[in-house]
Amino acid sequence: MAAAGAEARGAWCVPCLVSLDTLQELCRKEMLTCKSIGITKRNLNNYEVEYLCDYKVEKDMEYYLVKWKGWPDSTNTWEPLQNLKCPLLLQQFYNDKHNYLSQVKKCKAIIPKYSNKALKPAIAEYIVKKAKQRIALQRWQEELNRRKNHKGMIFVENTVDLEGPPSDFYYINEYKPAPGISLVNEATFGCSCTDCFFEKCCPAEAGVILAYNKNQQIRIPPGTPIYECNSRCQCGPDCPNRIVQKGTQYSLCIFRTSNGCGWGVKTLVKIKRMSFVMEYVGEVITSEEAERRGQFYDNKGITYLFDLDYESDEFTVDAARYGNVSHFVNHSCDPNLQVFNVFIDNLDTRLPRIALFSTRTINAGEELTFDYQMKGSGDVSSDSIDHSPAKKRVRTICKCGAVTCRGYLN
Repeated sequence: MAAAGAEARGAWCVPCLVSLDTLQELCRKEMLTCKSIGITKRNLNNYEVEYLCDYKVEKDMEYYLVKWKGWPDSTNTWEPLQNLKCPLLLQQFYNDKHNYLSQVKKCKAIIPKYSNKALKPAIAEYIVKKAKQRIALQRWQEELNRRKNHKGMIFVENTVDLEGPPSDFYYINEYKPAPGISLVNEATFGCSCTDCFFEKCCPAEAGVILAYNKNQQIRIPPGTPIYECNSRCQCGPDCPNRIVQKGTQYSLCIFRTSNGCGWGVKTLVKIKRMSFVMEYVGEVITSEEAERRGQFYDNKGITYLFDLDYESDEFTVDAARYGNVSHFVNHSCDPNLQVFNVFIDNLDTRLPRIALFSTRTINAGEELTFDYQMKGSGDVSSDSIDHSPAKKRVRTICKCGAVTCRGYLN
């Protein structure tokens, strides 16, 4: 854990085997603050309501069981309603109770009977789990925004179930090469244009046209590579040929889907058609290793492998453990995102960067999707039509719901 002195120098952390309650007790005993576990100078000696756990009525007085912020569960106390100055937490408490009862009714289960004087244990347990989940997701959201290096903010939302942050996922902003794989991230040459939009620029040197129009929208067909200006170019950061490298510009929300597809991603703002949305990043592995991992992922019903097959089929991106927001984007047989191969500093055609552009206008609140079988060429992967014995795998059922749904992810 990181305590007071460590925070001043820049917090660091290591895996810990003790519970959060134990850490909080140890910090308070030593009078140490630790923001990451909820102990600050403000609440080191003061009490602040973190969430409400239970409810009862005694002698015509309403009481709530209070979890104090930065204090372990063992210090929870029953407090009269008149002492609580937390209307939002009270509203949250009743919203969670209502949601639990609604879910029980929807499942056609027997609704637990309770009097107006106390909650049934099952209801109180659910309310506490939702409160803890909410805190965990908020911390995860803060961590994601600390780690991301792009303008767009990341939000997290789960109004569907009790699932918390993934336990084995690490946010990265660029490719992570597996041992033995080298990624050259320094260009050997660059342009000297004064106006890259009109002059012979990096794309022309590569034998293609500039990928973007004056509105920063992609104007080339799928399958055409994008060559952006790089670190050797003399143009500045406002160059019209620097789009993907600026990162995601839109605020996005990782949310829990209600159709059984787990986590998904939706945009919180309107995205114009043909606009860059995000990169697909992860661990770069060999195709042989991808085949081995693919068998394992298929058996678990998950898909995170993206072949880098622009000119060869030597490498694959695996976003299962290491990735960015794109890790949570779901598949659709009728997607609103299109894949393009991008080259910036690394011009190795075996290792293109994978960029996702909108195929149409995407409204605020709409889920983002791409076709998991799509190549950088825009074509559907040959794996989807080659089901010879050598290619035989466990097939994952598609839940996209599109009219053109193919029925399976692989």
